[in-house]
Amino acid sequence: MLSNTPAFQKVTALRGMNDILPGQSARWEELEASLRQWLSLYGYQNVRTPVLEQTRLFARGIGEVTDIVEKEMYTFSMSADREDLMTMRPEFTAGIVRAAIEHNMLYERPQRLYTMGPVFRHERPQKGRYRQFHQISVEALGFAGPDVDAEQIIMLARLWKRLGINDIRLELNSLGQLQERLAHREALIAHLEKHKDVLDADGQRRMYTNPLRVLDTKNPAMQQMANEAPRLFDFLGDDSRAHFDNLCQRLDDAGITYTLNPRLVRGLDYYNLTVFEWVTDRLGAQGTVCGGGRYDGLIDLLGGKPAPAIGFAIGLERLLALWLDEAKSQPSDECDVYFVHSDAQSARAAARLAEGVRDRGLRCIVHPGSGSFKSQFKRADASGARLAVILGESEMADGTASVKFLRAGADGATAQQFSVAQDGLADALLDKLQDQ
Repeated sequence: MLSNTPAFQKVTALRGMNDILPGQSARWEELEASLRQWLSLYGYQNVRTPVLEQTRLFARGIGEVTDIVEKEMYTFSMSADREDLMTMRPEFTAGIVRAAIEHNMLYERPQRLYTMGPVFRHERPQKGRYRQFHQISVEALGFAGPDVDAEQIIMLARLWKRLGINDIRLELNSLGQLQERLAHREALIAHLEKHKDVLDADGQRRMYTNPLRVLDTKNPAMQQMANEAPRLFDFLGDDSRAHFDNLCQRLDDAGITYTLNPRLVRGLDYYNLTVFEWVTDRLGAQGTVCGGGRYDGLIDLLGGKPAPAIGFAIGLERLLALWLDEAKSQPSDECDVYFVHSDAQSARAAARLAEGVRDRGLRCIVHPGSGSFKSQFKRADASGARLAVILGESEMADGTASVKFLRAGADGATAQQFSVAQDGLADALLDKLQDQ
């Protein structure tokens, strides 16, 4: 009897939301483990916030006239009146600050916090920009001085060195304080009004609502106008200059090279003083690997007791691309030891022995099912294992296991196959792997 059910159309991942497959995910895990260990050196602790937050958190925390809030957020409602708008997080900082306020985390002491995971932007996917991507966000809440600004930049320099990333440079600027920015804003708007004829549609739209962002244009026709615009740095008062000079002195002490970039801005009023970016020329147009700055007004803006704060975010896809390129990494090994066997009895023995080997911290795979030794060794070699344990008829008869080296040692030589009693297998494997 023929079915009238139509054939099911194959489902693929949404455009801009990508699968991370085992070979890739092993590298992600390596990078994430390295990041966690690096952050622990500076006393940062992990916090995990929800993927969904109230939309008004981001409208307030990021700014209603930003591209993110206006065009890029995934926002929806679960009711007809749309009074309960929710948004999939487009960034981490607002959620971390919300959590710190909600749980009174700054009541006793300042906090060094970090989180990492997926964030979401409704934008056109392209190389280096995805609709679901991953960030690590690092925030120091309750710290006021330039010493913490410098510490975050210095710790990032340590990260690049740790990962072997060399062609990355630091750009710095200061946004001063609100009154200084207001004076600059007035001068900047006057400058933009004189050059209305060269402003593109985004520039026209932002001229009065977010004029600082006009200077961040990538439009070649606007570059001369942006270069000739009044510099915010020239409007800084004595305290703001002192903060910036102290920061630069600490970076000089640490031997960190930097460039003053007067067009490096954040277009929101709660940002102040230090802003910075680490950029590379190796990723094309998406050259910013890390961006950060001081946002002393955000905690107050989101309903908390006023407190200073500074933080930064790193795009993990971009960082991974740089790291893998520098390391020229090979596909990750699946295991250390691969068990091959001849029949059902030896397969059971292999499963039992593998548990003892895992007790010693070694990664093991027992060949599933059956197959010729040739096919099993082919799979063992593909797994990346350094050793193969062979349980054939003769080994099962005399209670031994044969161990074959699948990879050359540090000197380029491949050691000879050897035999060991099954009850001493775990110790023997551990010794051999430590010697290689």
